[in-house]
Amino acid sequence: MNRKKFIQSSALAGASFFITKDLFAKPKGPVYGHNDKKYFLDTKWGTLNTDKTPVNDCHEMVQDSKGHIILLTNETKNNIIIYNKSGKLKGSWGTEFPGAHGLSIQKTGKEDFLFITDTNRHQVYKTTTDGKILFTIDPPAEVGPYATKDKFVPTETAVLENGEFYIADGYGAQYILHYDANGKLKNAFGGRGEGEQYLDNAHGICIDYRNATPTLIVTDRNRACFKRFSLDGKLLEVIHVPGAGVCRPVISGDYLYAAVLRSPNMGVEASGFVTILNKENKVVSNIGGSEPIYTNGKLNTLQQTDKIFAHPHDVCVDDEGSLYVAQWASGKVYPYKLTQA
Repeated sequence: MNRKKFIQSSALAGASFFITKDLFAKPKGPVYGHNDKKYFLDTKWGTLNTDKTPVNDCHEMVQDSKGHIILLTNETKNNIIIYNKSGKLKGSWGTEFPGAHGLSIQKTGKEDFLFITDTNRHQVYKTTTDGKILFTIDPPAEVGPYATKDKFVPTETAVLENGEFYIADGYGAQYILHYDANGKLKNAFGGRGEGEQYLDNAHGICIDYRNATPTLIVTDRNRACFKRFSLDGKLLEVIHVPGAGVCRPVISGDYLYAAVLRSPNMGVEASGFVTILNKENKVVSNIGGSEPIYTNGKLNTLQQTDKIFAHPHDVCVDDEGSLYVAQWASGKVYPYKLTQA
């Protein structure tokens, strides 16, 4: 073969390779979000055999130290479902949490532990990742409203690096309860009230390590805002997200992510999206929601624009920057995955 024919043959082979590659590449579909936080959506990622591994409400998700994605559902055939990042089932356990709602993880560097809240049983549990219950937190009778069990309806926890933890009583008396690593109550703050230091649907809570001094970020969902507190319970800041009934705050890198259960201004049903805030507490992207626009320094009211979610309840951010969204009251759908565009 002479040099000219060799070059032509090589070029054709190369073109054939790229054509074949393009033909068999899976289309990723539309892009959702804004600015540098845009994503492709995969609604089939977490789908499993509904007879063997069903879900009811998919409430919350975390990633463990092995890279697994752990889902909490209030389906008592399997309250915990463990996936790999490709959506393959790795395991499941749990039949005793009919009100399974909040799921947080404690990573010690040696072993991971889970914190589970149950709104039906009015309790919080610390467990191993394979389901052994290490201790249970009952309603704290020493705090005024909790003389009766039904006033304690915990929705979320957040764990400090030293093992101390906070419980957000988002469906109960609205207190934030601070415990030591052994489960002994140290402090209580918040509660119902009209001042900004009080809470109305304290649905979620997380520890914010993005600045030199760690703080707490607490959801005030009915008032469409997050509230920053010191670790001992002093209100430091209110972050307004008008139009967004936000669930728990999730921090990854410099960003705060949150599922928006609904847009109150659009009514109750099937109006949720996902919002992302930067370190300066500015909304930079809404996945399935309106473009974040600030007028004279104030955020315009947000709302759902794309019906890709019904009632998103939590966002998990993995170590590659992909997002996983669990949904409440959405037809028993399995979690969706979003990969960066």
